[in-house]
Amino acid sequence: MNKHKVEQRRLVFKGREFHFVSYEGQVANAARAIEATEASWFLMSAGKRWEVMPHSPDQEALEVDRRLMAWLKERMAS
Repeated sequence: MNKHKVEQRRLVFKGREFHFVSYEGQVANAARAIEATEASWFLMSAGKRWEVMPHSPDQEALEVDRRLMAWLKERMAS
């Protein structure tokens, strides 16, 4: 069984640093009413996390940064 390697990315957008962390997926557990989730990137801030996009371990760092930055631009535009 492959062990998920946690990855972290820090990006600066409009003078602020944003911290993203990858989390492994979770298998479903019907007894506890837990649905399956896939590995994902999350924005970490103020002790909370927001899901951003799926995590793919074979994706290159520059592509990950590009997609995370696009997500930030979309969310911060309003």
